[in-house]
Amino acid sequence: MEMQQIIETVRAFDGALVAVPEPGSDVPEVAWGDAFIYYAPDGVMPERTQPYGTIITKDYPDDTDSELDPPGRFRVNIHLGRERAEQVTDAEATGSATDVFIAHPLYGSAGWVSVVNPGDRTAAAVLGLLREAHEAARARTHRRERG
Repeated sequence: MEMQQIIETVRAFDGALVAVPEPGSDVPEVAWGDAFIYYAPDGVMPERTQPYGTIITKDYPDDTDSELDPPGRFRVNIHLGRERAEQVTDAEATGSATDVFIAHPLYGSAGWVSVVNPGDRTAAAVLGLLREAHEAARARTHRRERG
């Protein structure tokens, strides 16, 4: 599965916003080319809400376990909550393994899961879990609006 396929699928979710910062944008250069996925039915990037999903295309200074710098490697990260994340991760897998769910190298304890280069084993589940995370973000937004 290619990064663009994931982005196109998620953009079709009702209320989804996928931000992909480009060179020259106000976003720090390290994030250029990565994707940040929000529930934002108004089409405006939320100022006080973290994304529920990201797609990272390179190693960050404090996040190198997935070895993303070689061409063609990327990592999908999804916030599922601790309990759900424990259900889907493979505790035996390493941070650089491909096509397997792992706890996010930095935010796994906060309920984030990751997949480097989703393939035959994980592609459908990645899309399903992004949908699940999207619906959870929608529910959180509506609770905040009501309350």
